[in-house]
Parts: sequence; structure tokens; C-alpha cells
Amino acid sequence: MQKALASFRVLDLTNVLAGPFACHQLAHLGAEVIKVEVPGSGDLARQLGADAELNQQHMGISFLAQNSGKRSITVNLKHAQGKALLKKLVEGADVLVENFRPGVMKRLGLDYEELKSVNPSLIYCAISGYGAEGPMKHLPAYDQIIQGMSGVMSITGAPDNAPYRVGYPIADTIGGITAAFAISSALAGRSQSGKGSYIDVSMLESTLTTMGWVVSNLLIAGKMPEPLGNDNMTASPSGSFKTANGLINIAANKQEQFEAVCDVIGQPGLKRDARFSERQARLKNRQALTEILEACFAEHDAGYWEDKLNAVGVPAGRILTVPDALELEQVSLREFEGAFQDVEGVDREVKIVRPGFLVDGERPKVDKPPPSLGQHTTDILAELGYSEEQITELHRLGAI
Repeated sequence: MQKALASFRVLDLTNVLAGPFACHQLAHLGAEVIKVEVPGSGDLARQLGADAELNQQHMGISFLAQNSGKRSITVNLKHAQGKALLKKLVEGADVLVENFRPGVMKRLGLDYEELKSVNPSLIYCAISGYGAEGPMKHLPAYDQIIQGMSGVMSITGAPDNAPYRVGYPIADTIGGITAAFAISSALAGRSQSGKGSYIDVSMLESTLTTMGWVVSNLLIAGKMPEPLGNDNMTASPSGSFKTANGLINIAANKQEQFEAVCDVIGQPGLKRDARFSERQARLKNRQALTEILEACFAEHDAGYWEDKLNAVGVPAGRILTVPDALELEQVSLREFEGAFQDVEGVDREVKIVRPGFLVDGERPKVDKPPPSLGQHTTDILAELGYSEEQITELHRLGAI
């Protein structure tokens, strides 16, 4: 596959999730990503994950999941020689990504205004919880904080148990995807203008952007967002339903799909029942319809109903555990080694998730294992023209 970003160098100064995830997407598309880390400790994600032994090795699973395809250099950005080294790296870079709190890079003397004087074509992307401006810009923020502040938690769960946190770091991930999209767009724009740019990614605003239907229903129709559990706010029957064994999701969002459900369960009379015959009536009488459907679904397991409903054009799927989802043939075998990639670099089997798209029938993949802390420091310095004596002196000074 042609690596779309193969000609670009990215400096990844980020930690934990949103920033590393963004840079991981760029690495999958061929960008050369140099991870610039704090000497001695590195990315905090190196110490996070379900395997304590890997955490002690500074190769935690949280790090392994999104740092393949990168090289690692350790630089002390508080040391004068470390600052000089970063500027040297910036001279030959296309992109710099950081997720410090707003103001940190300026205090270090390494903010966009300073670095663009070194490289006017630099694309500088800053990721933070609330953005670089505004009254909340200096507040610390992790994924759960943003989930709460954005309103996501208020509409997650059922009426009797909301608010609930989404079960994975969705705000961090959305922030990372937003940053990767913005960076790729900026690179495309630079090819026309030749100019660099400053990208300010707010995790809060990125998350709100993905809530378009919910926010628009409030702003335009005055509809107060509320937790609906597994029910779809726009249609019924659309949600999760009990079967003889397991739960099934059904999305009968169109009139003909509802009517097809009635036929599959052997209840054609429901089509003419005034409580259910049209969309708004079904929404009003959702609970009564659910009780009728679940009484019918109790005759067979979720897999049976999944097959029957999909066969007549009604979107339906079992509610699976993560292990079950990973074992789906659709996931494991879909073109070009599937959605996962084996990587080396630690003393056990490591699989990472690859991008969810194919280009000309091939799925992007990285060509390097996750780096150990500072693994490529000497190599990168040598590429920049530093001699062995200079590298030794930088070590002695604590700059690297």
C-alpha cells in the first residue's frame, strides 16, 4: 500500500492517550513519528495497564496499544541543551504534537511562536481538555472529567442509574481522532500554501461535536437530552431486547422494518394495532411493544433472532462481550491480516488494533514495534549530526 504520509516527520511530545492515539494513526499511514519523552520515566502510559510486570518494565499495555511504529528519544525540555535539541528536531519536522496544559510550552520557551521562527512551515498541534483559550483553559482534564463536563455521562445509562461513564476512554479517543484529522488536513493545505499552522484541539469541544443529534434536538426543538438506557430516541422497536438466551439489539427504524419484525415473530396484527401502527405511536407505547416482543423472543436465543431479522432486512445483532467480538470472523479475517497486527518488542505476544479502513483493499499497518524508553536517542542524535563526544556530554549534563 502507498503510505500516504510517508514523506512527513512528526514529533510526538504527548502522554497517555489522546495525543499518542493521534500520532499512532499518523504512523499507520506511514508518517515517521519520533516520540520525545522525559528521561527516566517517559510517557505515563508506560506504567499503565493490566500487566504489572510490563508496567515495571515501562512497557505497559496502555503504551503498547498506541505507540507501535514510533521511535523514542529522551529529551529534558527543562535543560537549555534539551531545548536546543528539540529546536534542532523541529528544523527537520513537519508536525509537532503536544498535550501539555496550555501555557506549559510557552513557559519552556518552546511554544508555537518560538518554534515557527525555527521552522515557518511547522504544523503545531496542541491537544488539551478545554482548549488554549477561555476561563477553563488551565484546568486539568482526563477522559472521565470531559465525559462529565460534556454531558455525555448525563445521557448514558438508564433513567434509574444515569449518569454513567462510557466504558472506555471515548473523550480521549475522540480528541485523538480529531487531532489526526486536523493534522492531515493541515498537511494537505500546506502543500498549496507552503505555510505552517497552529491547531488547537479541545477534547471538550471535540466530544460535543460528536453529539450533534443530541445537541441539535436541544437547540432547535428544545428537547431536553435524557438517558434512555439501550433505547433509541428516534424509533421503536429500536434498542436491546431479552431472548431465551442473551440480549439482541434491533434497529427497526423504518416502517417497513417494523412490519417485517411483526411478520418474523408471527404477530402481523401488530401492524394494525393503533398503539403501534405508526412511528410516534410506537415511541409513545414503547414499553407495551417491548413486552410483546420479548414474550415472542423468549422462544429462541439471540443468535436465532439475529439470523431471522437480518434475513428480512431488519438490522439486528447479539450483544457480545469483548472476547466474543474479537472472535468474530468478520473482525479476525477481514482482508489483509484482519483488524489486528502482531508486534514484537516485549517478551510476550502483543497484538495491536489497526485502523478500521482499507485503502485499495489493504489495511494500513506500522512497521516498527513499540519502542523502549529512549531506544533511539543515540541514532536520532547521530542523524542530526551530533558526534559521539557530544552525545556523551548531553548525557552527562542530563539533557537527554
